[in-house]
Amino acid sequence: MPLLVGTSGWQYKDWRGDLYPADLPQRLWLEEYAARFTTVENNNAFYRLPKPETFADWRERTPDGFVMAVKASRYLTHIKRLREPEEPVDRLMRHASGLGERLGPVLLQLPPTLRADAALLDAALACFPAGTRVAVEPRHDSWWTEEIRSVLEDRGAALCWADHDSRPVTPLWRTAGWGYVRFHCGRAQPWPRYGRQALGTWARRVADTWPDDADVYTYFNNDPGGAAVHDAAAFARAAACLGRTVSRTPDTS
Repeated sequence: MPLLVGTSGWQYKDWRGDLYPADLPQRLWLEEYAARFTTVENNNAFYRLPKPETFADWRERTPDGFVMAVKASRYLTHIKRLREPEEPVDRLMRHASGLGERLGPVLLQLPPTLRADAALLDAALACFPAGTRVAVEPRHDSWWTEEIRSVLEDRGAALCWADHDSRPVTPLWRTAGWGYVRFHCGRAQPWPRYGRQALGTWARRVADTWPDDADVYTYFNNDPGGAAVHDAAAFARAAACLGRTVSRTPDTS
């Protein structure tokens, strides 16, 4: 599997006339997105978990080889705060199973007020079915300990490398044989774009950490003005220049 590059979501109205032709109905945007990118991170599931039929519909509307990462419901991460994870994890996986072979990693983005708790994290990760790839994005500095790193490694979960303002806001730990990277906001103009140097630095970090045959999922969450689309394509070009095998992205040059 190549380095998979995509965006966090696809239903942004200001992408009309950029990624999406101006006359293309919004109901066909997923098909258009999947013709241009190989992967997407589904953020809808965080706010309201879609029905199994909806996940199955997304599977039918995307081509073979397409991968959809799923951001876990906020009920699990923000309301329950990882406590009593059995039922919300089971429900999430039952619904997302509608994606079939299109299902990629599950992202657990933790609240910025949630302090580190190794036992809580371990118990939540243990609820996922064997073989499920889970990426964890903590947002409180108390998580950056060897104990937390060990939990991630023992469970085969990836620490999500996160960027904000063109800088890492997480340690660059490799905790699994695969990786997960999220780009939230760059510092270039027009805001919130990433500059060429920042993207080149990130491409080098990935290339230095994982071999070319490792799965590394990278998603751009800086959606305003289509920044995510252009930056994803620019990042893919930077990685390809380093000899990486990269999934398809639009020609935005």
